[in-house]
Amino acid sequence: MRRDFRLLWAAEAGSRLGSSMTSVALPLVAVVQLHASAFQAALLYATTWLPWLLIGLPAGAWVDRLPKRRLMIVCDLIAAVLFLSVPVAAWLGVLGIGHLLAVSFAGGAVAVFFQTAQEAYLPVLLDAEDLPEANAKLHGTASATQVAGPGLAGLLAQVAGAVTAVLIDAVSFLVSALCLAGIRRAEPRETRERAPIRREIADGIRFVVRDPYLRVLTLYGAASNIGLIGYQSLLVVFLVREVGVSPGVVGGLIAALSCGGVVGAVVATPLARRIGTARAMLICEGASVPFGLLIPMTGPGAGLGLLVVGGLVIGVGVVAGNVLKGVFRQQYTPPELLGRTLVSMQFLNLGAVPVGALIAGSLASAFGVRPALWCMTAGLALSGLILLNGPMKSRRDLPLSLTAPG
Repeated sequence: MRRDFRLLWAAEAGSRLGSSMTSVALPLVAVVQLHASAFQAALLYATTWLPWLLIGLPAGAWVDRLPKRRLMIVCDLIAAVLFLSVPVAAWLGVLGIGHLLAVSFAGGAVAVFFQTAQEAYLPVLLDAEDLPEANAKLHGTASATQVAGPGLAGLLAQVAGAVTAVLIDAVSFLVSALCLAGIRRAEPRETRERAPIRREIADGIRFVVRDPYLRVLTLYGAASNIGLIGYQSLLVVFLVREVGVSPGVVGGLIAALSCGGVVGAVVATPLARRIGTARAMLICEGASVPFGLLIPMTGPGAGLGLLVVGGLVIGVGVVAGNVLKGVFRQQYTPPELLGRTLVSMQFLNLGAVPVGALIAGSLASAFGVRPALWCMTAGLALSGLILLNGPMKSRRDLPLSLTAPG
């Protein structure tokens, strides 16, 4: 891999490590320090992803128009300021739930632009044959940070307070910006005349809706995210209040669950080569999600093993599927439509995240945390059936382009 990709990889690794710490630290700040309710904890999770519903579609059109590396640097700098405000407010004694919700929402808005630009930028840096390995490296690194980050966040929460982990996240965005600034390869300049934003958004949506592969993957992603994020948004509250574990153990458990993602990133490409990309997608995504039903059975002591097994298997399947899906989109989609295609899919995929979190929070408030987990994991288990409604079920491999055979 060339030098510029290594810098992009380092930027992603630094930023993901900080964000994975914050994904545990912010709920811990809310639950332990600010005594938030289960609904407030779920709402905090929802606000992080709500921007995908509100600005996701126009963001894709703008990413297709703007220099992507420069856009990512600006996003990093804004995110650093946002997350720095949390420890500053805590030190001044003015931190509240409203502040955490505002930072989560604004940070989520920045992430919409950054994540879309990063995925659209990767084909600029690399040749098509290098994309599978690059995507596996990026997803594997993201999963590895999910192992290290929560453990570090839990440890810091016990030793120095959860707001310290949020401070490290702010620093990580500055490191990411410095790495991106070191990339030398120039992006090709946009020379063609652009249509109005509304028409470009409509073109991206139309492309996804009409394509049988992208349409099914989008519907599956939305349905599975409702269940996946629904149970994840309640996990910290469940472990602290229902199972009775300490913040340090919460971080360690979430880190252990994330090991599945590392395995998924490693096995995705070899598995696809052996049995085909379409078959690998069906196995990884469809066969892993029913293991989520083990999570509501979690109890103290040895009962924690049910959480670990369920989370590990889901992690393997979801991350392996994301690697395969990312490579497929980058190779299959015309370059001039890539940004809009990404956000058209993510509009439903990630837009379902706040919906899942709010449903889970409402169920937890009405019936209790454990019954809410049963509902969300049952929905997750059934979501894999959606993949059987598309052309993938009869194919060995996903097509490499619009004109290539499946």
